Amino acid sequence: MEDKTILVIDSDAASCLFIAQTLEQQKFNVTQAKSGREGLIIAWRDRPNLIIVDPAITDLPGLELIQKLRQDTRTNAIPVIGLSSNPTPDFIAACLEGGFNACLAKSGQAISQLLDTIMRLTGRLPKIPSEGGVLMAFLSAKGGMGTTSLCANIAMCIAQDRPEARLVVVDLVLPIGSIAQVVGYEGDLNLVNVADMPVEETTIDFFRNSLPALDSWGFRLLAGSPDPEAALQLQVDRIEGIIEALKSAFDYVIIDFGRSLSRISLPLIQQTDLLALILGTDLSSVELTKTLWDYLHSMGIGSTNIYPILNRAVGLEGMTKSDAERMIGLQIRNLFPYMGGNFALANNQHQPIAQKFPNDTATVVMKEAADEMAQLAERLCVV
Repeated sequence: MEDKTILVIDSDAASCLFIAQTLEQQKFNVTQAKSGREGLIIAWRDRPNLIIVDPAITDLPGLELIQKLRQDTRTNAIPVIGLSSNPTPDFIAACLEGGFNACLAKSGQAISQLLDTIMRLTGRLPKIPSEGGVLMAFLSAKGGMGTTSLCANIAMCIAQDRPEARLVVVDLVLPIGSIAQVVGYEGDLNLVNVADMPVEETTIDFFRNSLPALDSWGFRLLAGSPDPEAALQLQVDRIEGIIEALKSAFDYVIIDFGRSLSRISLPLIQQTDLLALILGTDLSSVELTKTLWDYLHSMGIGSTNIYPILNRAVGLEGMTKSDAERMIGLQIRNLFPYMGGNFALANNQHQPIAQKFPNDTATVVMKEAADEMAQLAERLCVV
């Protein structure tokens, strides 16, 4: 980390010194500024790798400072972390909206959070080795968006388009898995009992040969927890190791998180090559998706790795694609048309949409999206 320089801008001399000393102990080069204007001049002159600023700095308020940084080509790409004594959600949201990559509240836990965020934004956290398969995931900010169905059906399209590839779908929706109901799996093997197995038994051969193969879907499945009681018994510390083993055993590992953003799912989301972010057309879905995206972005996840999908799962009403894009601040990569009752019918009969309704517009869109997502994830996997 010797080559990384961090600029700390804080008018509180004691706070500024404490942060600087802490970062120097982590082998960062640190420059200090006691005012916003001084910090701005240093940032433009020295172009540090990262900037930490107290948004409440008086001579040049944080939101004005970040605007100047973002408008100048010398500093517009530098990650900026706000470290504020104002912990209110509205203020944190305003900072993220204004252009901060992350905004943390000054507290007893702030230093560990700050160091973790710095590691993420400077690319210092290790990734799951990219020699293995492509890691893709599906996530939504709200239930009822069709996330699990899209996950299963897009995985099926990838498998159909790449018949030579090994593909596995992992259900990490907690506390109750959901893909088994879509694909019609009724077996006993699931994430909970696999995580309970000795590590030496969960080998590449075990995953390739023992996970159920769903012939009509074209992939193997690691089903989720069958009920909340079983979820309580899940050996959480085994999950990342299981995913690593799956990446070694398969060419594509596709995880369904549903709306399960937690301490369990977040580390995996941060390692994902491509994250499909599913939203609906209702206002609450778009607002919640913006909140989710702001948080993911603050955790060091870049827009390059996000593939937003607007799914008209419940009808034709609601926000347009352009309206949703303006609100969440992301380009929506695909728009899935409303299928009426066909969507539910295919799910209820445990059939892939592409097989049940091969001539439906949604099938054409789904196949195109699956191919685009697979190609994009493959490129990102080797970066």
